[in-house]
Amino acid sequence: MLHTMKAMAIQHYGQKQPTLTQVAIPTPGPQDVLVAIHAASINPIDFKTRDGGVRMLLKYEMPLILGSDFAGEVVQIGAQVTRFQVGDAVYGRPRKSRIGTFAEYIAVNQDDMALMPQNLNFEEAASLPLVGLTTYQAFHDILQVQPGNKILIQAGSGGIGTFAIQLAKTMGLYVATTTSGANRALVTELGADRVIDYHHEHFDDVLVNYDAVYDTLGGDNLLRSFKIVKPGGAVVSLSGLPDAKFAREYGLPMWKQLAFGLATLPIRKREKQYQVTYHFLFMAPSGQQLALIAQLVEAGKIRPVIDEVVLFSDFQSALDHSEAGHARGKIVVKIK
Repeated sequence: MLHTMKAMAIQHYGQKQPTLTQVAIPTPGPQDVLVAIHAASINPIDFKTRDGGVRMLLKYEMPLILGSDFAGEVVQIGAQVTRFQVGDAVYGRPRKSRIGTFAEYIAVNQDDMALMPQNLNFEEAASLPLVGLTTYQAFHDILQVQPGNKILIQAGSGGIGTFAIQLAKTMGLYVATTTSGANRALVTELGADRVIDYHHEHFDDVLVNYDAVYDTLGGDNLLRSFKIVKPGGAVVSLSGLPDAKFAREYGLPMWKQLAFGLATLPIRKREKQYQVTYHFLFMAPSGQQLALIAQLVEAGKIRPVIDEVVLFSDFQSALDHSEAGHARGKIVVKIK
């Protein structure tokens, strides 16, 4: 077997163009699986990590290989691995301390991946782990939504939104979503009940009495979300700031808890004003949940929505396209 591999890495935070480098293939530990990566998808966390936006939460050594989810083939297993064998087609989201899927190989803990949905190819499967786990945890673990609940999913035609609309419909929810007029047909086909063209109307002018908001935008859109949620409801955000409660639960030091508490004062004010709970979501890897998502995909209840598949050699153009924020669904990088 080869000893080195190609990988897309940054040498320092703020490096806008990761460089293609040759690095050692990782050695799997006792609980690890070595995967030959066939495809990986691009996610907003990749830009945040590259730009140093998660430094308050995560500490990385440089050079750092980017990339947060993958699909590929098992080529080696650790001595204590019981769930997989060589040749298995798998997909996953490595734990945050072990990212690096924009590479030809990765060593992943067996708990952080699952067998790929059998009806998908590697590129389709690679589009799902991060958006799938994030949304599953938002809906099941945090919001604990019930059939008939009304939810606003921001940016319905994006990578998160296209998955979230479909999962929400499998759970019996009434779904409103924001998108541009050009994407109305797409989100309607995925199951959205109420489509708001953000070019022509503000969601907080037309929606009222919702049970929850799934925020992927942050900023002013997040602050306006509280207005449409009924008392006792909740706002879950992927793009807002962590609050003091999250910092405590995440085990951050007191000074960071205080800093996040101060930074989220406008959010706390709206929590009290509207009697709505705010949750910042920092997704946790889970092979178990990926297996459940695979079942939904195999049952035809959820399908991947892919904007484009690009070659590893075109990585930078894919990164730029994704960062521009106008992709319909996911952008996938074909590694192998």
